[in-house]
Amino acid sequence: MAEKYKYKELTERIIGCAMQVHSTLGNGFQEVIYQRCLGIELDESEISHAREVEMPIFYKGKDVGTRRVDFLVEDKVLVELKAISVIDDSQYAQIINYLEAFKLEIGLLINFGERRLRFKRFVKSQSEGDDPS
Repeated sequence: MAEKYKYKELTERIIGCAMQVHSTLGNGFQEVIYQRCLGIELDESEISHAREVEMPIFYKGKDVGTRRVDFLVEDKVLVELKAISVIDDSQYAQIINYLEAFKLEIGLLINFGERRLRFKRFVKSQSEGDDPS
């Protein structure tokens, strides 16, 4: 049970920053705009983060390419942003794969593309509903 809520305070702070961005901009912008604005909010909240962190992907021990995650927060929480009208299983699979590739336990998928900010918290290879409908 403790693992399910690992980094709960940090993820709540990240979501709060995302809510501030969404309440200021609304929906309708490209993902990169939200990414830049979230970076500003994280800075102002003094939350350590790196943007567009690139990681190698291995297949059977061979390097087959790289992927970038939108944010790595405090070297603990992976944050992937979207600006699309509807989140589907392919975005869930992406963040699950990123957690595995980055060897991280906790991830957030945040979608700025809807009228209301949507988010989902992921723990290892499963997700927990954190989506406020």
